[in-house]
Amino acid sequence: MSAPRKPNSRQRIPLYQLVLSQDTITDDVLHHKWEGCGTEEDPYLVEWLVEDSRDPHQMQGWLKMSITLLQAASFLSITFASSALSAANPQIREEFGASAELVVADTSLFVLAFAIGPAIWAPLSEIFGRQIIYILTYGLTTVLAGATIASPNITVLLVLRFLTSAFGSSAISNTGAVISDMYVARDRGIATIAYVGAPLFGPSLGPVACDFLAVYKGWRWVQGLITIFNGVVFLMGTICIPETFSPVLLQKRAAKLSKLTGAVYKSRLDVGDSHRTARQIFAKTMVRPWILLFLVPIVLLLSIYMAIIYGTMYMEFAAFPIVFEDTLKWSQSTSGLSFLGMMIGQILGCIYSTFDDIRYKKVADNTPYGRPPPEARLIPAMVGSVTLPIGLFWFAWTNFPHIPWIVCEIGTVLFGFSHVSIFLSILNYLVDGYTIYAASALAGNAVIRAVFGAAFPLFTTPMYKNLGIHWASSISGFLAAACLPFPWIFYKYGPAIRRRCRYAAESSRQLDAMADRMRAQTELKASAETRLEDETGFIPNSN
Repeated sequence: MSAPRKPNSRQRIPLYQLVLSQDTITDDVLHHKWEGCGTEEDPYLVEWLVEDSRDPHQMQGWLKMSITLLQAASFLSITFASSALSAANPQIREEFGASAELVVADTSLFVLAFAIGPAIWAPLSEIFGRQIIYILTYGLTTVLAGATIASPNITVLLVLRFLTSAFGSSAISNTGAVISDMYVARDRGIATIAYVGAPLFGPSLGPVACDFLAVYKGWRWVQGLITIFNGVVFLMGTICIPETFSPVLLQKRAAKLSKLTGAVYKSRLDVGDSHRTARQIFAKTMVRPWILLFLVPIVLLLSIYMAIIYGTMYMEFAAFPIVFEDTLKWSQSTSGLSFLGMMIGQILGCIYSTFDDIRYKKVADNTPYGRPPPEARLIPAMVGSVTLPIGLFWFAWTNFPHIPWIVCEIGTVLFGFSHVSIFLSILNYLVDGYTIYAASALAGNAVIRAVFGAAFPLFTTPMYKNLGIHWASSISGFLAAACLPFPWIFYKYGPAIRRRCRYAAESSRQLDAMADRMRAQTELKASAETRLEDETGFIPNSN
């Protein structure tokens, strides 16, 4: 006599099947007793099982991390492209006879297009899913990046670069969304480091990797490298990244069950939304980021803070050539190496954030439901808010020709460290504080960040010419110092402010309800396993 079958034992689904099919039905799913009667008036309500291989939260750890790294690579490739071509600005000016201001505008237009991702691709991904949006947008990104190589004049180059960024900006919303699809708050820290490290590391890597290539092979070879990077990421993502958005997956599962059985199934997440059209959903998700951005003080002020920091980072891409080429007399082929200090600081910021994640997990383990207050995320931002102005002022007043260049580079290490610490901390804070509205909070944050990142490089060169390199470099330090209190204020007063916010309160209630339902399911499963052991002597989940 064969051993009794384990109840709800997890049936592993191969990766290729996860990628190719969004409606995979296992035996456990097919034979599960769903709540409801299976009629139009009372459909079966489909949700994730206690052990469910298709649930993104229950995917194997190695698969989650692989998907995270591939998504981060797509984000890295588009931020790398934002600054890489700036390494060839002299070659572009020479070939097309364009002004220095027009060539610098390429970076600004590219970064400005980052606002399109959260505004358009994020709402569409909540209707059609992450996977199809990734494939369509990143496929077009690769094609447009390749077409840029053949640009006959500066106008075509700027237009194609803008469109490349507009489609590639899907990575900005997609990467964070996929991470939130797969990880609960306690386990999200390491994955978020990859998500935040990519957009900060990419712009620093661009000039370092491409200065020599630009000098010896020209700007078209630099654009070719960008295209290859985009293409490899697109190919790997298409082959290896499955759909992770639960509402879409449960809708597909319900439709497949209805087709197989003839009964009526509906996703539990769609209850109450049966009369909402895709157009209505899209309109609502388009409006919500602006409501959160302009009506919720925490989201607005932290978004402005991050936008200023992001803007100063892109200001450096216009400022470093002035400081290191014009003042310190570095050649074009070596001036890109000046970004190594910032990169080292960003790596140190990731290491520090990894250790801080250990602290956060200890706090989570001692908190009901493993959900510490979002303010527990703000410690790195408080540290970074202090080191950022120090690094910026250090850089501003040590870049004299008679001072060794390494002294100036130490300042860039400090603000590279600060960028990562502040970005990671605040993004995690917004996600934890606004959970079900996290995508909208991050979307508003990303839009205003893109606007600042696009604007700052445009006035950098005139500012440096009129004020001189030391006072011009100090401007960003004064801005960072003025914003220093933000993380400290929200660490103390954040809970009181969030209690007055309808969106934060609704998110909290949703999480509490979800935790109660999952606890009830776990207790029911444990009871069933105990009865099975008593009746048969079989111990579920034993080896």
